[in-house]
Amino acid sequence: MTPATELATATADLRIVSSTRELDVSWRRCCKRLRAELGEDVFTSWFGRLAIDTIEGGRAHFFVPTRFLKSWIEGHYHERILAALEAEIGGVSAISICVRSSTSAPGPQGAPSAVPVGAVKAIDPTRPGVFRAPSANPAAPRSGTHGENAAHAETLAGSPLDRRLTFASFLVGRSNQLAFSAAQRVVETNSGQPPAFSPLYVHSAVGLGKTHLLQATAQAAAAQGRSVIYLTAEKFMYGFVAALQSQTAIAFKEALRSIDLLIFDDAQFLQGKAIQAEFGHALNALLDSGRQVVVAADRPPSDLEALDERVRSRLAGGLCVEMTALDEALRVKILEARIAAARAQNPHFEVTPAVLAFVARSIASNGRDLEGAVNRLLAHSIVGAPPLSVEAAEIAIRDLIRAREPKRVKIEDIQKLVASHYSVTRADILSSRRTATVVKPRQVAMYLSKALTLRSLPEIGRRFGGRDHTTVLHAVRKIEGLTSSDTALREELELLKRMLLE
Repeated sequence: MTPATELATATADLRIVSSTRELDVSWRRCCKRLRAELGEDVFTSWFGRLAIDTIEGGRAHFFVPTRFLKSWIEGHYHERILAALEAEIGGVSAISICVRSSTSAPGPQGAPSAVPVGAVKAIDPTRPGVFRAPSANPAAPRSGTHGENAAHAETLAGSPLDRRLTFASFLVGRSNQLAFSAAQRVVETNSGQPPAFSPLYVHSAVGLGKTHLLQATAQAAAAQGRSVIYLTAEKFMYGFVAALQSQTAIAFKEALRSIDLLIFDDAQFLQGKAIQAEFGHALNALLDSGRQVVVAADRPPSDLEALDERVRSRLAGGLCVEMTALDEALRVKILEARIAAARAQNPHFEVTPAVLAFVARSIASNGRDLEGAVNRLLAHSIVGAPPLSVEAAEIAIRDLIRAREPKRVKIEDIQKLVASHYSVTRADILSSRRTATVVKPRQVAMYLSKALTLRSLPEIGRRFGGRDHTTVLHAVRKIEGLTSSDTALREELELLKRMLLE
């Protein structure tokens, strides 16, 4: 190669590298935008291994390591990515995603390959997800059951944690005292000792502090040097499918079974027979080996109809604790903490005791709505003006007052109320008896279950003595047909609905 040719080649390579660096900087701006829009948890779960390759002819080319990740991003976040590219780079009208190894995929014309944002190659005690206490010699591997290698860490990445969600910032009241004490007991149990109760199962409606409590438990246990992983159901499903795709399922299983403490959130979203089976096997292995497991969901184990019966039974065998609705005293404490945090950033922000009491009394749904109320009060406050009056506060939060979450009706409650109303027993409704005195209450209960719950027809059928979904459909249509001509039945149904929703 002549010096002129060598110089030309080097110059061309330099242009490619420079172009790649500019593209990488632009894509990182897009990632910052996506992270702000979607939240840290969602961004890390689905965009952490998405890498940009080139932009040619108005089309941005990406690559990911698995088909599952490609399918999920294309189906759920295509428009979000396109909007971010157009806002930060411009001139991009389409995107394409291909599957190839992120470690060997070359960039354009041999340029250095793009690095997936947030890619982690080994366990890092400073990152959320998988936690370990730093040893005196960071280079030395840990021995015993905690000596997972980097392949395990890459295969089993935990969900991100919010460092603000600690035991110190968790506000305790009558509604969550038992759950809080149980979580602290989990952390206080030393490694090597039998768990106080395993599994610990915590359930509540949305926004009552389950995730805060679980993340606080994870961080407190990690600070003591225990190996702990915090996983959402979505993260577990993605990790397991990705392990199957990359043929690292054995490493995934071994890594999951080798930890001290598994904290599993949003169990109600666990779907798929193979995924549920793997979770069940991991749960059994951890419990049988004396490890600690903490699980949270939005309903008791018996109400997780989509979950395998053996898994439900194992979860129900531990300590099941419900975090009930926030009492008014606890709502006041939450509001005071949120107002204090807002005042640290905006010293002029003031809330009178009367407004504080009004908000605590008016919003009884969950902590997120209380935080939203503080944000609205802050937005309506004006620098130099007097604090908001109760009337002005009511205008500021009226959308939250109207959007109170309706009561979640359970099929068991419907069966009990209908049985009492028609002077039969719940066992009669669930039985195979076909006398007129039993058939009508059974059909009414099925109709109300379809009308007042989100359960599918097959799920309702299973809760009524294992009946087929066609039986439920017939009952629903029968009652709907009768209500058009039977005024007394129509009034009965309205009465039962009011009683169930009160």
